[in-house]
Amino acid sequence: MSIEFVPVSICGDILLKILIINYEFPPLGGGGGVATMDLALEWVKTARVDVLTSWFKGLPYYEQVNGINVYRVPIFFRKSRDAASFLSMLSYLPFGFFKGLRLCLKDRYDVINTHFAVPSGPLGFALGLIFRIPNVLSLHGGDIYDPSKRMSPHRSFFWRKVVRFIMNRADRIIAQSSNTRDNALKYYAPRKEVGIIPLAFHPPSLSGAKRAALGLGKNEFLLITIGRLIKRKAIDHMIRALDTIPDARLRLLVLGDGPEREYLESLARELGLDNRIVFTGYVTEQQKFDFIEVSNVFISTSLHEGFGIVFMEAMYCGLPIICSNHGGQVDFLENEENALLVDVGDVGGYARSIRRFIEDDGLYRRCSKNNRLKVKDFYAGTVAGRYTDIYREVSYNRE
Repeated sequence: MSIEFVPVSICGDILLKILIINYEFPPLGGGGGVATMDLALEWVKTARVDVLTSWFKGLPYYEQVNGINVYRVPIFFRKSRDAASFLSMLSYLPFGFFKGLRLCLKDRYDVINTHFAVPSGPLGFALGLIFRIPNVLSLHGGDIYDPSKRMSPHRSFFWRKVVRFIMNRADRIIAQSSNTRDNALKYYAPRKEVGIIPLAFHPPSLSGAKRAALGLGKNEFLLITIGRLIKRKAIDHMIRALDTIPDARLRLLVLGDGPEREYLESLARELGLDNRIVFTGYVTEQQKFDFIEVSNVFISTSLHEGFGIVFMEAMYCGLPIICSNHGGQVDFLENEENALLVDVGDVGGYARSIRRFIEDDGLYRRCSKNNRLKVKDFYAGTVAGRYTDIYREVSYNRE
């Protein structure tokens, strides 16, 4: 099959066929899966898109989502939608491999897009090698560097070798931020160039949510954070920051679930903050945006983010942002322009930033306005087009 440099929708009468490999895909996982979905929603307008991902109880093994063919394979030891254990990630590989074999035998793909060097990386490499399909490897940050995990690949001699091997045999390596690219070069030193394409954001339809319908007070100043409740997110730092601000109007919404939830709820009770912090648990996409829409400020105290699609979601709704000054988010968040940036782990710094947004209306309005404008640079149509250019190139070079 010959791929010409023409609009992706037409190569003769043949659509570009894309196989996405990602062990997490909505409703499983976090921002990396959401961004993958946003890309797929753009590609499927003009291409055939199949996704090979993990199964979880309550989900079908196959379904078509807005034209995207989603194939799920069994895994072991996954206890929640929000977080995957190391063993569950490893179990994805053999089941994913055999399902991937059947898919590739049935349909000749033009390109494989593998998301996360670990655990998806070996699967994309193997299928690409066997069927001579170009493999574009997308790095998401935590797959190559997670300072909160003892088993992070960058700490292991074995996994550093595995990840470097996978990088060197990919047709293209794409990082979603300069921070992720820098970590790839620092810890893995691949022979290939590492390009940067940010995560894609697909603008949602907002419902015009009202606080009263969500059980929230009209005069409350609402902080919101979203994500898996894992150690890397360091939610305890924002709870401790909240404890230093005796403002009864100030409340924190914690959206998401995960292994740290019990500890965080216990900490809130211990500090007497259980009436000022709401732990929602798992929420749907619509519920998530309803909560964002009625909030005042988005806050992240994460130890590290490779990019953070949740920042895009908050920016779209016009929320000023408080977060650390280390990670992929510094590519698009500028101190006092659309965010307040704090040193990692500085609880006092987070508290001071919260107070500033409460007290300085001019700063608040400037950051809100700038975020609504800045987020447009990351709309999925633009980002998906940059990937499509790479798909054309690698497919053409394989002919």
